[in-house]
Amino acid sequence: MQMQQIHASNSSPSYLIPHTPSVRGIPHPSFQLWSRPSSFPTQWKLKRVSHGCRNDVTKIKAVAVNKTETAVKVKAIVSVQPTIGGIFSSLAIDADDLTDLLGKSLLVELVSAELDPKTKLEKKTIKDFAHRTFRSTKEVRYLAEFEVPEDFGEVGAILVENEHRREMFVKEIVLDGFELGPIRFTCESWLHPKHENPVKRVFFPDKSYLPSETPEGVKRLREEELQHLRGNGQGQRKKFDRIYDYDVYNDLGDPDRDPDLARPVLGGPEHPYPRRCRTGRPRSLKDPLSEERSSTVYVPRDECFSEVKQLTFNTKTLASGLQALVPALTALITDKEQPFHVFSDIDSLFDEGVSLPPGEVKISTLLPRIVSFIKEKGEDILRFEPPATMDKDRFFWLRDEEFGRQTLAGLNPCCIKLVTEWPLKSKLDPEIYGPAESAITTELVEQEIKGYLPVEEAIKQKKLFILDYHDLLLPLVEEVRKIDGTTLYGSRALFFLTGSGTLRPLAIELTRPPMDGKPQWKKVFKPTWHSTGVWLWRLAKIHVLAHDTGYHQLISHWLRTHCATEPYIIAANRQLSEMHPIYRLLRPHFRYTMEINALAREALINSDGIIERCFTPMKHSILLSSIVYDQEWQFDLQSLPKDLIHRGLAVEDPTAPHGLKLTIQDYPYANDGLDLWAAFKTWFTEYIDHYYADSNAIQSDTELQAWWEEVRTVGHGDKKDEPWWPVLKTKEDLVEIVTTIAWTTSGHHAAVNFGQFSFAGYFPNRPTIARTNMPTEDPSDPEWELFLKKPEVTMLKCFPSQFQATTVMTVLDILSNHSPDEEYIGAAVEPAWEQEPRVKAAFEKFKGRLIELEGEIDSRNADEMMRNRNGAGVVPYELLKPTSEAGVTGKGVPYSISI
Repeated sequence: MQMQQIHASNSSPSYLIPHTPSVRGIPHPSFQLWSRPSSFPTQWKLKRVSHGCRNDVTKIKAVAVNKTETAVKVKAIVSVQPTIGGIFSSLAIDADDLTDLLGKSLLVELVSAELDPKTKLEKKTIKDFAHRTFRSTKEVRYLAEFEVPEDFGEVGAILVENEHRREMFVKEIVLDGFELGPIRFTCESWLHPKHENPVKRVFFPDKSYLPSETPEGVKRLREEELQHLRGNGQGQRKKFDRIYDYDVYNDLGDPDRDPDLARPVLGGPEHPYPRRCRTGRPRSLKDPLSEERSSTVYVPRDECFSEVKQLTFNTKTLASGLQALVPALTALITDKEQPFHVFSDIDSLFDEGVSLPPGEVKISTLLPRIVSFIKEKGEDILRFEPPATMDKDRFFWLRDEEFGRQTLAGLNPCCIKLVTEWPLKSKLDPEIYGPAESAITTELVEQEIKGYLPVEEAIKQKKLFILDYHDLLLPLVEEVRKIDGTTLYGSRALFFLTGSGTLRPLAIELTRPPMDGKPQWKKVFKPTWHSTGVWLWRLAKIHVLAHDTGYHQLISHWLRTHCATEPYIIAANRQLSEMHPIYRLLRPHFRYTMEINALAREALINSDGIIERCFTPMKHSILLSSIVYDQEWQFDLQSLPKDLIHRGLAVEDPTAPHGLKLTIQDYPYANDGLDLWAAFKTWFTEYIDHYYADSNAIQSDTELQAWWEEVRTVGHGDKKDEPWWPVLKTKEDLVEIVTTIAWTTSGHHAAVNFGQFSFAGYFPNRPTIARTNMPTEDPSDPEWELFLKKPEVTMLKCFPSQFQATTVMTVLDILSNHSPDEEYIGAAVEPAWEQEPRVKAAFEKFKGRLIELEGEIDSRNADEMMRNRNGAGVVPYELLKPTSEAGVTGKGVPYSISI
């Protein structure tokens, strides 16, 4: 701030002093003239400065200081992410650029962490407008400058107001100039314009605080921010809202478009289900219990990423790719029920490909991995990359050894169970579903294991295992069979654990309940040498695999990861402050899940969506997930160790690694998964030990207790009275809870998601639907004759149709794809974790353990004794290797459910 000395003849010098400070170096138009230094305001001091000017003219510089104490000059650097189609997306000048030029882009306020010692009230904030100082395609920076009095205390929060007409994505704010070094505020948040919502955004420093430790000056802001995020449960949510609230799944049907597309509401006593995020859309005109459909689905603004992440990110690809590809397939394959006529037609999808009809959108630009533009022909060609399994062994899907191996190291390795009771028996009402006794008899099993040992001894030695979908599916058989183009059975598949540690299939049982005036039908199929028996066994496997594939997609994948996690996220944002250490611990595990779930409701699990069109239960698919949630889902069993114990695949043993002895020693999913679980648990234990001194601190943490209470009683409220919910009283309780959640979003999801194309890309290995009955169930003479003459044709008719197969293969290719900017566990430390040396050291230890685990997994895959992950044509088990390169790799564990 300068004073200008003015000389006039025969007079003493006067001093022209700005009446108010200049703005950004631009002279302020208002000045005040004093004739002598003694008339200066008391807040100005004079400093004689010689500039060596002609005639030794002396100028006086005014230096601003506080009356009672000095001030610190502080700069706030605001980093903004340029967005696709948003502010800074082009070089053209618009209204927001003019706002920047005028220096009124962002109003930034510093909030003291302390109260005024005299009034015990919050101190007045210090404000300044930030002006743009740097702009590129990757980052835009703004600068605000403050003079902070010494008695202001530490900065406990920053308030920001966006003066632009459009939103912007704020990555971080750094305050620089304090004696103790910069203060970082990691934002990673959308900042709405002031005209949309006048409420100022609050951002807290990266240092974490328990509620009881919150600095007094920001306690009100901490609570008010949570109240804002909770909303009031009223009105339709707008795109820029950041409100987290609950609702039932009443938006999957579309009765206004077609009464046949109405679907039951999931959530409540009739159909228990986890809760989703409330959108507030109007009710359907034809079904007042349902919410009307719309082209977009609300998620809280900070859960969105499609405009910030790279264009190659999978959710963007999935949405736009399906919107373009499905109509193209519909035009190409006019008969949706048309089967593949010969196996070479299936192979051609990987070799020559098929020409897609022209459309408004070039699909090759959206799905370049599977759709190529052939310039000479001027058309898009749909051609799939051979999946890893097929690439290693084209006939892998036919081998019984592979059928057994994939129950332990395949796409759905979390459903195989130990047989503990004999004989096998249904628990369903025999008056409705027929005789309960299984047709898999003792004599049949002993014949198959060829006198190796009696059944009772085999059970005692833990040699018999089962995939059992009998009682789950049997009640749906009659309803599913009313749908054209599909069928259903209750099914069981029995396996024997060999001396080499592999599972050998013994028998498959398929059951139809009494229906249409016919008695119960059940039949056992087993491996055999005779050609008729061989083909019947292959057809029976198709049915079991279709059941297992449907269960995988609807339960192991959607319900247990995507669906069950959304309530944890909603409750965390409603009850845990951004400052809370547990919020910051879990936040990486929650990123982007709500948006991918919204997309699933929009295009995958909705009525007439991909799942209903292409998977065995068809229109009853999502209802099946509600049935399983009601009958089987327990939070405590989402813990990997407890799940293994529950299925009989492990027993507690203090002398064994991780305190568990596996029933099948070569169980790749469990071997690698338990190591990953233990790494998480160690890291979380050290993190929690840093912030909580004892169990009293856990019990007195009001935000933490409110979060867990809301998860149990609201987010999963249909199960709020179950006795298996963990209590939250000790540090050990908290470690178990957060480890379970983190495992679900990372390890479990990676195991059931990123191998989808590898194992199901060649769909005969994992058909999503079995469309025809077994030839031995009430066969007509022509059907039986066709089976005997052309069993291959019978099999192809049972497989998914051409439309179903190509649609699912496309979806699985996208879902199995890692984004170039995937966020893998342990790869990068969160900014908040760096604030505490002890926490940072614990994370580095966690990171080091994951690097070790990569090598251990490689060693296991190279061990010839581990036949479930090593052998000729066998794909090594890498789904739980922590990191991966981009693309369809069959490995890599991201933090969160981001696809």
